[in-house]
Amino acid sequence: MSVLILHHRGSLAGTPYHEWLADYGGDLLLIASREHLALVCEELPPGGGAYLRTAAVDAYETGGELESLALTWAREHGVTHLVACQERDLERAAELREVLGLPGQRMDTVLPYRDKALMKRRAEAAGLAVAPYLEVECATELVGFAERYGFPLVLKPVDSAGSVGLRILRSRGEFDAYLADGLDLYGPHLPNLLAEAFVPGRMCHVDGLVVGGRTVFAWASQYQYALASYATDTGGRLDLTLDVDDPLTHRLLEFTERALAALGGPEDFAFHAEVFHTPGDELVLCEVACRNGGAAIRDIVRLMFGVDPGEAWVRAQLGLPLPGWLGAEKRTPLRMVGQLVLMKRPGRVVRIPQSPPDLPWVEKFQVFVEPGQTMREAAFSADFLLTALVSGTDRAECEARLRALEGWFLGELVLEPADGAV
Repeated sequence: MSVLILHHRGSLAGTPYHEWLADYGGDLLLIASREHLALVCEELPPGGGAYLRTAAVDAYETGGELESLALTWAREHGVTHLVACQERDLERAAELREVLGLPGQRMDTVLPYRDKALMKRRAEAAGLAVAPYLEVECATELVGFAERYGFPLVLKPVDSAGSVGLRILRSRGEFDAYLADGLDLYGPHLPNLLAEAFVPGRMCHVDGLVVGGRTVFAWASQYQYALASYATDTGGRLDLTLDVDDPLTHRLLEFTERALAALGGPEDFAFHAEVFHTPGDELVLCEVACRNGGAAIRDIVRLMFGVDPGEAWVRAQLGLPLPGWLGAEKRTPLRMVGQLVLMKRPGRVVRIPQSPPDLPWVEKFQVFVEPGQTMREAAFSADFLLTALVSGTDRAECEARLRALEGWFLGELVLEPADGAV
């Protein structure tokens, strides 16, 4: 009896599967991306310890070595479960479960969360508002869509994840330059471009966990920045949980439940829903992912509810016991939480604080570069310089504390112009 774990992105130290599954009773097998381990400066753990076998593969997303190893190890070690927590692994994990006859999420419940056009069709059919959209197959279609809906115009892959490939064309000039540059319509084989009308307003998100087909916890937060601005916005990007008595909180939770009902899903899954709150007080679905939110959202949920949603999701997939309260009524948060993110920006690091001020409300503080390293502008939405979490009694207190922490950090940071980048 063994479980095979696929690990695409992020820190293995931050997702300690071997600790989460210490009472599993079988062997753990791990396949990871060599490229992404290098990005977080981590080594593959050796086989024969916490993991019976481990492998880091090149061309993780596009090559076939992962699948070949998975099938070989499944035969050799009697794999009974396959765990994959990153969004770009969900489809391949579903296909492998189908081939191997394993329990867990299959393609019919993956696609509504990965195919953004299918997602919008299902949401519309359930009476939820979505932005006007078009699956683009040629430039003429895109020109017609831009004529109907104007600018800004949002473009992204149909199967996008983590803001990778997202573009916002803000004017006719940017649109014409994009057309002249050549359309990026194709994934490996088929057209893979989705156009959307721009929705004004603040982006909110709802994060939670479904176990046994029932949402056992969820809460709403609001970004205080534009998601697509990571490459140019070097100011503090704040994400604040909404107060218990905020009417918007409960509207977002109910809206998300309706979206989950429309999209379906496996018995056990984490979710991260993004919803626009327009100036006209309308809720409009952006998209829903059937995985944990990125950045520090797992830590935010842990501080709010006292449980790591990543650990709970992995354990639920294997039928292992969860904290007792997850079987009871939904909880309200233990505290409010705010997140500060500073993105990488060009420059050579001369001085950078590696630890926060000694304040009891600073819950997490992580710096991603060291003195002597040289940065370029952020390449993707999780290309961080700093992430920090604070707790507080309400949203206003969390925001004030985050602003104070941001001012202190930027006052201590010293950069100088330099060539080269990390």
